[in-house]
Amino acid sequence: MQTRQIALRSIIAVVIVSALAACSSAPPAPPAPAKVADGVFVDSKGMTLYTFDRDTTPGKSACNGNCATNWPPLFVADGATASGDWSIITRDDGKKQWAYKGRPLYLWAKDMKPGDKTGEGMASNTWHVAKP
Repeated sequence: MQTRQIALRSIIAVVIVSALAACSSAPPAPPAPAKVADGVFVDSKGMTLYTFDRDTTPGKSACNGNCATNWPPLFVADGATASGDWSIITRDDGKKQWAYKGRPLYLWAKDMKPGDKTGEGMASNTWHVAKP
């Protein structure tokens, strides 16, 4: 009888510990929209990302129209969610763009291959590679 009680208590303890462990694990954070390569943020294709000094209003891009043709925004894929330092802003045209620590992120149309950083310092030094 004692052996049976010990076995039953052991099973109950295992069930409780397992239930507590399952409750304590947080869901994984969504993947970041960019990664770091050579000390700067790059998109999924390895293309350098940039910030614009004229983006001074939090949550708003100052680069629209022709500017956005030369400096394409880092658009948000459908269903993506923000997490941590990554946020999603709504552009003037209603499209969604990624921002890091509140700074909207862009590509440079003249960067031709992964690793290019030809946009650094453009337009009177108002464009800069995005860094973590």
